[in-house]
Amino acid sequence: MATDKRELAVAALQCGTVIDHIPSEALFKCVKILGIETMPHKLTIGNNLESKRLGTKGIIKVADTFFPEATLNRIALIAPSAVVNIIRDYEVVEKRRVELPKVIKGIVKCDNPKCITNNEPMATVFEVVDGAENLIRCHYCNHTVANGKANIL
Repeated sequence: MATDKRELAVAALQCGTVIDHIPSEALFKCVKILGIETMPHKLTIGNNLESKRLGTKGIIKVADTFFPEATLNRIALIAPSAVVNIIRDYEVVEKRRVELPKVIKGIVKCDNPKCITNNEPMATVFEVVDGAENLIRCHYCNHTVANGKANIL
């Protein structure tokens, strides 16, 4: 496995999940959504890496871990350009873009101060109004949030 070291900004992964093409400003929100900050597995987080498509990007590599599709798709809210790569024996065996789920529960805070979710102990629920524009609406007060500007809990 001889690779020119000038080409790799982040070390290769033998087995696990790589989430690539995350906008730099959304990287640490993705870490929070995935809950990987306390994982016992090897974890590589790269930020402000060169990207032809985004200018700069973030990348997350988690060794020996394969996330459920529903978990990975939650990051589409703030990183719609993200691509998930499943790695086995240093080879990409699956590659796909994240997709925004129809309902987002418990990860976005409603910006409306009068919303019941900000005044009672209950989980937030948002429904996707327009997936292409990442437009979501609070199930309880109908407040809308657009373009990945959601406040992550």
